[in-house]
Amino acid sequence: MYAVVLAGGGGTRLWPRSRSSTPKHLLSLIRPEATMLQETVSRVLPAIPSENVYIVTNALHVQEVREQLPQVPAENVLAEPVGRNTGPAVGYAAARVFKGDPDAVMLVLPADHVILRDEEFRDVALAGGKVARDGYLVTLGITPTHPETGYGYMEMGEAMRRVEACEVRRVVCFAEKPDRETAERYVESGRYVWNSGMFMWKAEVILGEIQAYMPGLYEALQSVQPALGTPAEAEQIERVWPHLESQSIDYGLLERSEKVVTLPVDIGWSDIGDWATLAEFSPRDEEGNTILGDVMAFGSRNSLVYSSGRLVTALGLEDMIVVDTGDAVLVCHKSRAQEVRRIVDRLKSEKRQGHL
Repeated sequence: MYAVVLAGGGGTRLWPRSRSSTPKHLLSLIRPEATMLQETVSRVLPAIPSENVYIVTNALHVQEVREQLPQVPAENVLAEPVGRNTGPAVGYAAARVFKGDPDAVMLVLPADHVILRDEEFRDVALAGGKVARDGYLVTLGITPTHPETGYGYMEMGEAMRRVEACEVRRVVCFAEKPDRETAERYVESGRYVWNSGMFMWKAEVILGEIQAYMPGLYEALQSVQPALGTPAEAEQIERVWPHLESQSIDYGLLERSEKVVTLPVDIGWSDIGDWATLAEFSPRDEEGNTILGDVMAFGSRNSLVYSSGRLVTALGLEDMIVVDTGDAVLVCHKSRAQEVRRIVDRLKSEKRQGHL
């Protein structure tokens, strides 16, 4: 099995700490001794040798990725000159892996997610790999613990079989992030799981599905195929990538393919998509506060306060988020943490590059 880690996201809802120059996956958010990317790779290494680990990242971050992951061969860090969402990233990695091993099974992972039960995750990944060898596109579906509105969902169909301790279910359809009422209905039905963005498939099979459902991407991959693994690879990718359509693998392919199945699992997963979620996975004091950095908090409850250097003080806060990075400060209610993306969009529209 091969691990492909997608390390191209921006983590905009964790602004102002996550920036274009220092995106979420390159930061130490959960444990001070490891970045999100390092934790993701460490999680798979007991099951997958380091030479079978590939990272797809923006060309601007290649050097730092290599420095953070010295155990991964330098040539396995694949550079995208521009981000084009997960479809092209998956296609690039699949073409590269397939060229070296036509029978390869890929485990595709975002670089910036948290999984609390690593050993269970590896068992699930190996079980999913067995299903993938039969020609299926396997998704990991997370059993919902609450009606979350920040995740996409998948509706499960009939049970097909069991592999190891995992049930294999057909995917009936994908559902976008729902409103609260819809999310409650999904959870109550018992038919829906969260779409974790973690997948397993044979490189050969996913390339065949890309040919069927994303023909423009497939044509581009065919044009660069002779250069893959050679000194000409970077030049050819740089030539082709800016012209590709930006499209997720979910929307471009999985929502239309008839080969998609899911393994519903509970492995302590979160995408740490915003500051409120980060607080849930971080140590808290007796008043429920998450204190990060040089902070003094008095009479405050259930709040997250972060400082990157200078002293930050808080008095009488409740359910609030305060983030100070020195050049920018974020203050918002926890219930609106997912709206931080609006700030980033405004900064982009005003071309305030120094804060992006």
